[in-house]
Amino acid sequence: MSGMIDTPDKETCVLYNAECPVCSYEIDHYAAYTAREDLPIRFDDLNNAAALSSWDIDPNRAARRLHVLKNGELLQGIPAFIALWEEMPRYRKLATFVRLPGVFHLACAMYDHVLAPVIYWTHLRRLRRAAG
Repeated sequence: MSGMIDTPDKETCVLYNAECPVCSYEIDHYAAYTAREDLPIRFDDLNNAAALSSWDIDPNRAARRLHVLKNGELLQGIPAFIALWEEMPRYRKLATFVRLPGVFHLACAMYDHVLAPVIYWTHLRRLRRAAG
């Protein structure tokens, strides 16, 4: 997957849904922080067709969870959050904590089975209303 996105070697790339209020609130915070700290992290909105096409991920899959490309590896869900947090000095302790075996499994279960499905469901509802 390393050839998937045209990006400098040290840049971490994040694919998220900027139209989701929950997603955009959190990711906009990270984007502002990385801009202030001049960190090599790129944030791509899955609603931008050009940005999404460079990821080689269909919009439905992209909207289901956070995606991060780091060192040529495509991560999603909690592993993606951990990879992102590791790149930001302020959040490295959080990444270390969430990586702990019991915490990691609980965080993955909560994200994969509760948070991500609810956020995705509201995304689909927004799309239906917009098409409406």
